[in-house]
Amino acid sequence: MKFYSGFSLKNEEYLFKGYINSSDYTVCGFSYGAIKAFKDVKKKIKLSQRVDKLQLFSPAFFQTKEQKFKRVQLMSYKKSKEVYLKNFIDSCFVPYSKKIIEYRDNNFDELEELLNYYWNIKELKFLEKKGVKIEVYLGSEDKIIDVKSSREFFLKVATVTYIKDANHFLQVN
Repeated sequence: MKFYSGFSLKNEEYLFKGYINSSDYTVCGFSYGAIKAFKDVKKKIKLSQRVDKLQLFSPAFFQTKEQKFKRVQLMSYKKSKEVYLKNFIDSCFVPYSKKIIEYRDNNFDELEELLNYYWNIKELKFLEKKGVKIEVYLGSEDKIIDVKSSREFFLKVATVTYIKDANHFLQVN
């Protein structure tokens, strides 16, 4: 199993332990890491490597957000990376208490990629046709991504688990 971490994070996969399939042929990603996991699986499939399952936990889904929203996010990050990251991580945990998480270095380009990434339905369907089972996990109380649009989009190609009262980290009270 390969796990890709969210923006600015590392070693947070323990938060998803109850959902992760630990098979050697599973690739998982959380938030920004979901983008990385998807890209990895596309590469593996093109190289004829085996992948049975792609698990996307709260995948970064901003393609329905206006450009103004994205510009404000990027400007805030440029103004004060530390303040931006603190507010971002705090929002990920709303409405529940914070858990221990580790940080990794990050940069403007990663945030820009995260905000402007466009999920391509044809590429997802290609993976599905190649036998990759796609699972998406979303929290109803996620304050980071557009949960409603994400759910509608991914239902076209994936099994979507919609967790009532869960936040971005899929925590429930």
